[in-house]
Amino acid sequence: MNATEPSAAGSPSTAAASVADSVAASRTAATANAITAAAKGPALLQLQDIRKSYNLGLPNQAEVLHGVSLALAGGEFVALIGPSGSGKSTLLNLIGLLEKPSAGCYRIQGQETTGLDDTALTQLRARTLGFVFQFHHLLPAFTALENVTLPSLMREGQVSAQQLQRAREVLAAVGLEEAMDKKPSELSGGMQQRVAIARALVLRPPLVLADEPTGNLDTASSDEVFALMRRMHAELGTSFLIVTHDTRLAQRCDRVVELVDGQLLRDEVLKKG
Repeated sequence: MNATEPSAAGSPSTAAASVADSVAASRTAATANAITAAAKGPALLQLQDIRKSYNLGLPNQAEVLHGVSLALAGGEFVALIGPSGSGKSTLLNLIGLLEKPSAGCYRIQGQETTGLDDTALTQLRARTLGFVFQFHHLLPAFTALENVTLPSLMREGQVSAQQLQRAREVLAAVGLEEAMDKKPSELSGGMQQRVAIARALVLRPPLVLADEPTGNLDTASSDEVFALMRRMHAELGTSFLIVTHDTRLAQRCDRVVELVDGQLLRDEVLKKG
């Protein structure tokens, strides 16, 4: 071979193929890890080949999730990461029963969800899921205690004495025993997010979905809120799926799932110590 000729190994087409093979291998491994996670015990939730498209039948139809398979067992503490536009919010909305997939199978606690009507989805959501958002979404006219009782009010139409006591217990557990009668405007950002976490846990859901729960906080408050979620996970056995852009926090979870371009790129159990 002439010395001036590029080698096949160094050609752009070969390099591109190598990258594509590497990405494909990562996605295959991620899918295998999802199956392995499901095999460890009864799956709390299981997604199989989930696809989501918008503007179906129109010229601008777009598929944003491309065959995502993912399983979570009870008691897991998982980070969901990925760049903006990767499909994280769409996937979280599907897991949260706020949207329906265009194709695929989604089971939560063994129940297939894709054929349920809105009423059944609402009931299942109230029974199995708690939500924490980047912005706490507390009602400003309500006290911390009243905000935490809202899930009970929405599900039952009233708040019983037992549910009120449960709300007090959860607020005490997140360190807000002395702030129960305060309005959100009287609380710091970290305290507001602790109220939101108490609200998510008050009905004892098996899974809490947290969408950038520390994204609106400074570093010290972020660490405080993350430590609280860790403690609630340990004490209650509640599973957490946390969407975050903070790689520092993601590495402190037990498992990291990475979504890129609407596909599962990585599903890794992190070794501690």
